[in-house]
Parts: sequence; structure tokens; C-alpha cells
Amino acid sequence: MEIIPAIDLLNGQCVRLSAGDFARQTTYDADPVAVAQRFADAGLRRLHLVDLDGARAGRPVNLSVLEAIARQTSLDIDAGGGIQTDAALAQVLAAGAAHATAGSLAVREPATVQGWLARHGAGTIFLGADFKDEHIMINAWLDQSTLTLRGFIADFLAAGGTTFICTDVSKDGLLQGPALATYQGLIAAFPEARFIASGGVTTIADLERLAEAGLQGAIIGKALYEGTIALADLRRFL
Repeated sequence: MEIIPAIDLLNGQCVRLSAGDFARQTTYDADPVAVAQRFADAGLRRLHLVDLDGARAGRPVNLSVLEAIARQTSLDIDAGGGIQTDAALAQVLAAGAAHATAGSLAVREPATVQGWLARHGAGTIFLGADFKDEHIMINAWLDQSTLTLRGFIADFLAAGGTTFICTDVSKDGLLQGPALATYQGLIAAFPEARFIASGGVTTIADLERLAEAGLQGAIIGKALYEGTIALADLRRFL
């Protein structure tokens, strides 16, 4: 299982939100490039980079930060937030992201994202399945769509998608443990998919349970910033 640290960007700084609420924001570091370098120095190979400003603006806002991280580290970056158009996707990939995550757009304009999958491949285009109460959340997690989590996954598997970043919005940033039972159910229902767990990872034991369940990856955010998981503790997974 791949360990994927997260950097969420707001006003160019590393922050974490609680359950996706912009009013419940904690700023952890003013230098996201230095944070990314610490992750790379610890032996981590991946980075989940979320442009929260971009998610609200509907376009990438923190491209300069993405460029700096890509230039100064060897991290394999998947970027999300504000990627709503062909031009925005091109910007993010040109700035150094190896993968782009489509979430809200995949719900509102599935044909657009299906086109991206056809042109760029499933190795480049990831699907962001942000969910709450088994329904997909969109528009920076403000709105609940009519799509169910399993319906969303089934639709995009049929369209050629393979990698789904599944974020339990109700757990994200709360340090209450991941939605293990949900992930187990998804793996059983869609064995051909690659699932990356996001939201709620708090302890090394959480990571061990996710790995045992068959997750391809686990995203860690607040646990690293709050110290409930230390970078040194992750060596067993590298």
C-alpha cells in the first residue's frame, strides 16, 4: 500500500479543514515547499496536493506552489482543486503534476472527464469520489449530488477509469479513523479498481488495517501535522 501525504493549500499555506468546513481551518505551515521536501527526505514518494483556493474559485490558483514542489522534489504529485476545463488540466500537468484528480466535474460533466481519460489515460486522470452518507459530494463538499458512491465508481470504471481517491467527508480532518467498512465493501464490489483511502487516518494501526483490507494507497493529512503519526513510523510501509 502506498503512503501518500497530503498538502492542502489555502492562501499559499498548508492548512487542514475539519470535515471540509472552510470556517474550521488550521494553518500548519507557511512554506508548503519545505513541507513537501520533508516528506521526500523521509522516503515518501507520493504527494496529494489539493488547491482549496482553486476548489472555491473554480480554477487552479496555487500553480506556482505546484511548480516549486515539482521542481524542488522528486515527489510523484496528484493534484486536485479547481480543475474544471481542458485549459486548467493542461496548466496543472504542465506545472508538474503527474496525475490530476477530477471530482465535482466528473459529476457535473462526465463526458468531459471521460474525454480526459481517453486522451490522457487512467494513469494520469484519477477520480475523486468524495462521499458522505453514501452519496457523492461536490462543489468543495458543499453540495450533495444525486449520485451514490457505488454508482459513481461503476460509471467511471465503465468509462475506463481505474484509480479512485475515496474521501469520507464526514471524517476528513477529524482524526476519528477511516471508513474501513466502506472501503472493504468497495473492494469486494469492484475488485478491478484501485482504491485510495482518504479521510480519518489517525494511527499506524489505521494504516495496517487499510493495507490488510487491500487498499492501493492511503492519504494522510492531519495525523502527520498533529503528530499522531510520525514520519519515522512510516518506514515499515516504504
